[in-house]
Amino acid sequence: IASFEDPLKAIEYIANNHVDIIFVDYIMPEMDGIALIRHIRTTMLDIPIIMVTSLGERRDIKLQALDAGANEFLTKPVDSAEFLTRTKNLIALRRSQLQLKDRAMHLEEEVRKATKVIADREFETLVVLGRAAEYKDPETAMHIDRVAYTSRMLAVAKGLPTYQQDLIFHAAPLHDVGKMGIPDSILLKPGRLTADEFIVMKTHSEIGFNILKNSKSSVLSVGSQIAMTHHERYDGKGYPRALADSKIPLFGRIVTVADCYDAMISKRPYKEAMPATKVLEIMVAEKGKQFDPEIVDLLISRIHEVQRVYEKLKDL
Repeated sequence: IASFEDPLKAIEYIANNHVDIIFVDYIMPEMDGIALIRHIRTTMLDIPIIMVTSLGERRDIKLQALDAGANEFLTKPVDSAEFLTRTKNLIALRRSQLQLKDRAMHLEEEVRKATKVIADREFETLVVLGRAAEYKDPETAMHIDRVAYTSRMLAVAKGLPTYQQDLIFHAAPLHDVGKMGIPDSILLKPGRLTADEFIVMKTHSEIGFNILKNSKSSVLSVGSQIAMTHHERYDGKGYPRALADSKIPLFGRIVTVADCYDAMISKRPYKEAMPATKVLEIMVAEKGKQFDPEIVDLLISRIHEVQRVYEKLKDL
């Protein structure tokens, strides 16, 4: 039990300590009991409060106290039997409140754990789906991982909220899932594609979109958007829909930069790896043409982190 003659000291104590029940007199220095109750109720809505009043105090005071948030009243001189009964009832109420709160917190934690398990399984499935598109090409086995990490890094640099950072991290690996529909003779050709072969290769964007579209999963929905738009160009000369500027979804613009940087810096069946300095020169030259200028600037601002990702996740 903590007792205070000064209500301001009581307020300070309540703010820094666990309290289960509060008894308040009406007449006190600095502020009256009703003002104190109102102050307490601004932050503590469920703690039982008993107000102690005198027989001579007006009925409207009790109404004001009830309106402020008092739960019970005791009249001076306080009858010990009435005091015990009312206090026990409110303590029992408080105990029930705490038990319900603990149960709710426990259920919330269990739901959170179960939801995380489901989400982890979904993300694992999506990673497998993304890897399936790269499986036929061992030289790009880690490409989807690098694109995912780089895309999230760019999302962080862009200042996107955490849930969008996680969303692009899990959706970016699906950008080339449509390659599963491209013949090996074209996908793995060790040289430049013919005009007709390139037309076939370009269909992987729409194939990926069609595989992933109409899903209730937020990751698959974003994945379908990325699959469709990661070969669009900022100047509107890309494919498959010739979108330009902000008409290209932000996630698509981010993955385009991450994907192209990694593709140029990596060895592929049809080309050798390019030096990082040369890759950056190309990307700077393509600002406003192939790439969103802001996203390229963000990549350059985080280039040391991007290079660490590449070194850590090199192709075996």
